[in-house]
Amino acid sequence: MPTRAELAREGDVNSSPHRELWMNTLDEESRERLSADEAVFMKQSMSTPCMNVIVDAQGCYITDKNGKKYLDFHGNSVHQVGYKNPYVLEAVKKQFDELPFIPRRYTADIAIQAARALINKTLSQDFKVLFTPSGTAAVGIALKIARKATGRHKVISMWESFHGAGLDSISVGGEYVFSKDMGPLLPGCIKAIPYNGYRNLIHSSCPHTIADFCLDYIEYIIKNEGDIGAILLEPIRATDTHIPPQAYFQRLRKICDQEGILLIFDEIPTALGRSGEFYVHQNFGIEPDILVLGKGLGGGLIPQAAVLTKSKYDYAADISLGHYTHEKPAAGCAAICAVIRYIDENNLLENCRAQSAFAAQRSAVLYSKYQCIGDFRIAGLLISFEIVKDRTSKEKADNLAERILYYCLEHGLSFKISAGNCITWHPPLIVTKEQLSSAFDIFEKAIKSCIKNH
Repeated sequence: MPTRAELAREGDVNSSPHRELWMNTLDEESRERLSADEAVFMKQSMSTPCMNVIVDAQGCYITDKNGKKYLDFHGNSVHQVGYKNPYVLEAVKKQFDELPFIPRRYTADIAIQAARALINKTLSQDFKVLFTPSGTAAVGIALKIARKATGRHKVISMWESFHGAGLDSISVGGEYVFSKDMGPLLPGCIKAIPYNGYRNLIHSSCPHTIADFCLDYIEYIIKNEGDIGAILLEPIRATDTHIPPQAYFQRLRKICDQEGILLIFDEIPTALGRSGEFYVHQNFGIEPDILVLGKGLGGGLIPQAAVLTKSKYDYAADISLGHYTHEKPAAGCAAICAVIRYIDENNLLENCRAQSAFAAQRSAVLYSKYQCIGDFRIAGLLISFEIVKDRTSKEKADNLAERILYYCLEHGLSFKISAGNCITWHPPLIVTKEQLSSAFDIFEKAIKSCIKNH
């Protein structure tokens, strides 16, 4: 198993003393169920042991075996429209009754409608679509398209990035806990330090200085490495919410155009409105050549992902890019259409922006009161708080962050820890001001309690 230090760089630590104490608060029946889980599922870091047993997920909440409800600001980033959304659920049920499966080499109206719905949400509406059963698979397809379109196999991606757990996606991903002990990965995968890495490296508070430093290095790689076909990154880092300035993306787009390099954005956990725009890159005034989507596409019901590629790169008819059993997934397409309609008809982007402004106000108040919050970053309802020992040095306080997590869980608020010390919230777009206010109240009480008892 990875060490605590290795895990704390990237996510929740499932084998810490704090986790043990939490497990001991559970009733005997729940602990028995968790033991049964370990007996049949393979162990893996950041997932094993599970922390509880749930029996329901609805709206913004999950419910455990004892009937306790948790406001869920984690949700594996699938619950943009809330769990068990009745509108999406009805659309999927109807699709199962009418046409549950579309064999390869055939199409159906629902598949065309879903692809068109995703394209219509882009600025240019100049994309074509492939569906895949997972985000990891979608990243693999994006890499294949870039190779076919450019004739080059090398790709620049970022340290600390996450693009899925397959061998191809961990080759371009930058989290050690996924590539540890895996041996040789895909050749031609070159890592650059991400925007947030440069931010920490050069200790500058000027976003444009950091952006230029970062992009100068990417240009250096392109010049000295050669044969680069693609640059792959998360436009907003999902796990700890790092947000480069618009100038970063404007220049990055220009570099890719000048060098004939395809720009790939992985928006799997962040798209569908969570950034305040339907697609994350729409915050920055550019479009990628390839856009990778997943998670919330299936409405929290169906595992569903997609790749959107600029129409001019649609010339891979002589190879099989995906060839998936569920190449045009009927139920997944019904979910996609229903999710998009629900977001539009219920003005969820507007709600996201309104709740984001409220979250920013509450966060600023907490930042002014508690020195253990070294920084907070918000884009729409992508929210992170850095927990530090000292605001000047910004030394990570991963132990404090973990204690805050378990206090919040005890009081009915669930979220994830990223990068060891970042408390990260991904509320669904349906979240209300009252629910957000309740989350902030619990969070502040956790900070007070954990500092007092430190």
